[in-house]
Amino acid sequence: MSRIGKQEILIPQGVTVSQNGDTLTVAGPSGTLTRNFRDDITIAIKDKVINLNIKRNDKFSKSLWGTYASHIKNMIEGVIKPYQKKLILEGVGFKSEVKGNMFHFALGFSHPVVVEIPKGITATADKNNITITGIDKELVGSFTAAVRALKKPEPYKGKGMRYEGEVIRRKQGKKTV
Repeated sequence: MSRIGKQEILIPQGVTVSQNGDTLTVAGPSGTLTRNFRDDITIAIKDKVINLNIKRNDKFSKSLWGTYASHIKNMIEGVIKPYQKKLILEGVGFKSEVKGNMFHFALGFSHPVVVEIPKGITATADKNNITITGIDKELVGSFTAAVRALKKPEPYKGKGMRYEGEVIRRKQGKKTV
């Protein structure tokens, strides 16, 4: 039994949740999110409360139960207050800037790296601090991880892109005799 799936999800003031077949739509002050859910889990919306129940008692349905509950909670939380992730770019000559809907990076390569910012995400870059915000938690996290993967922090000097608050384990390097 899923502990997360059994819990009732309360719908806060100012948020509307509607269901049309397999599609669940959550609208709030920050925007609207829609997501398709499989029919293995029944989603019941009554009086500002969402309940989830499994149709079949198999392993796959049980695994989806808590996952879907978490997705719905994240959707409700995102339309109230957008999610935000921050990256710090460290290194001499490393730069980042936003031009329109494109990220332009100078990461020590022979060419500039250009990345398109997906719809639903706002990104800012001031000096070496990059802030990525959006109402979809999954989209914000995956885009931030994709940007970080362009230049991961290296263990000797710590150069590269890291999350705010991330600790890079340093190595000692070569010793002289």
